[in-house]
Amino acid sequence: MSTNKIHKKVPDFRLSPTVDKVGVEERVARFQTRSIKNESKMQGLKMVLNMIDLTTLEGKDTPGKVRQLCYKAQHLHDVQPDLPTVAAICVYPSMVAEAKKALGNSGIKVASVSTAFPSGQAPHEIKIMDTRFAVENGADEIDMVISRGKFLAGEYNFVFDEIAAIKEACGSARLKVILETGELASLDQVRRASDIAMYAGADFIKTSTGKIQPAATMQVTYTMLCAIKDFYLKTGVKVGMKPAGGISNSKLALHNLVMVKETLGAGWLNNEWFRFGASSLANDVLMQIMKQTTGHYQSADYFSID
Repeated sequence: MSTNKIHKKVPDFRLSPTVDKVGVEERVARFQTRSIKNESKMQGLKMVLNMIDLTTLEGKDTPGKVRQLCYKAQHLHDVQPDLPTVAAICVYPSMVAEAKKALGNSGIKVASVSTAFPSGQAPHEIKIMDTRFAVENGADEIDMVISRGKFLAGEYNFVFDEIAAIKEACGSARLKVILETGELASLDQVRRASDIAMYAGADFIKTSTGKIQPAATMQVTYTMLCAIKDFYLKTGVKVGMKPAGGISNSKLALHNLVMVKETLGAGWLNNEWFRFGASSLANDVLMQIMKQTTGHYQSADYFSID
């Protein structure tokens, strides 16, 4: 696994490429016409399951709820023993130690949001402390939010420096940078924010917190995938992608996998480089897997409530 370090030749982010919105719409429409059948569909569904960051990020979260989610992550559907696990559990920093203990040596990662998620409206020192607290309690991955107000005011160097500082505070933990694309207003801004995050050291770029709509539209995700491709061609550094928010059904998840493969290639089709941020997606994937296996749908009552 490679880790994205801050790139020495930092471009002028005011000159980030403009995005052909019509072209993006047309390309996404073609991805949505793909039909995946039988064995390929089962393979894709299991791949989706293994790419999920199973998430609980509510003010009412309790240690008991986190333990329950960790149990679900390890026992997705016990009547289907050959299922992969999800990639990670994503929680607030205060719940990291609980999640780490509950997951034990399962191999499932613990991801933690930080930097005053979801608003990002906190002093720099608090954001650093937030990140270090999560890492010290065992977080394998950090999902930070950018300062959207600074970004929209054109203070790109501020955003760059802040991401770089959080990257340093992460130590060995991988850094996912949340752009909160629903607040960025245009695909051009999404592209610019993606470039800033990658050059500042992001290991992943992520669409959304899940608290703002629209969130992970395919148009936004495709724009970010193209930014990753260009960055890789220029630097040789791989960066992962995490669409989050609004991806709640298997069909949309599979369309995203098709888009990843045709844009970045099969090398990104694993949970080291692609994730889904989701809470309800896992149950829909499980229902579809049982449909493929048995020929009929199981009632939602057979699956745990997230």
